[in-house]
Amino acid sequence: MNLNSKKGFTLIETLVVVSIIGLLSSVFLVGLGGFRSRGRDARRIADLRQVQNALELYYSKNSAYPALSCTSSGSRTCWDGLETTLAGAGIGVAKIANDPNSAQSYMYASDGQNYTLGARFQGQDPVLNDDIDGTSNGIDCIGGSPETVYCLQF
Repeated sequence: MNLNSKKGFTLIETLVVVSIIGLLSSVFLVGLGGFRSRGRDARRIADLRQVQNALELYYSKNSAYPALSCTSSGSRTCWDGLETTLAGAGIGVAKIANDPNSAQSYMYASDGQNYTLGARFQGQDPVLNDDIDGTSNGIDCIGGSPETVYCLQF
């Protein structure tokens, strides 16, 4: 039996394995970035649909939509004003969702009988081909080239 033989990994072998694992994990995490932004964009669509339902309840009770104009995506105080209006209307709405990106806000504009809801997307999504385009109630529903703003109109 040889007493000088040692079993285990050398320092070089360990460093090579750790560097390969680090490289693979960084490639994997960078690849997930697109999925996260698409997930946030899907949440934006769901949030706007919920606000749309609340606006229809408000209209049923008051025969008009709240006459507010939140036409820029950074106007959080205006969006909070819409939330206060809907919460105080007695229609069972206590809170409406905010944009997942705290630096921007959803957009809303209404003349009392028609309204437009908008959200700025993070990426290019096929659903942007199915929404309204142009300017609606003062909201730019294109947002540049390529299109980045998703809008609902009623």
